Amino acid sequence: MTTPTSQEALERAERNFKKKEMEAREASKAMAEYQARLRAEREKTARLKLLREAKEAADAAKAAKVTTKKALDPVKEPAKKRGASAK
Repeated sequence: MTTPTSQEALERAERNFKKKEMEAREASKAMAEYQARLRAEREKTARLKLLREAKEAADAAKAAKVTTKKALDPVKEPAKKRGASAK
């Protein structure tokens, strides 16, 4: 067995260092992308929740208006038919 020379050991250490440095950069980039997607998903969820709540409020207001209108309408009697017996 031969022992590695100082130059070979230095080159191997340099390769390992560069590899670890590259992995750290890629991990940092991946984490930033993950956090960006998570933030976008939360913003979208919040926007959709606001839209749903606004629609529910509009539907409730419409239902209340219809109910109020029906309560205020006078009761209509059926129209009398004009027939042969009426003179």
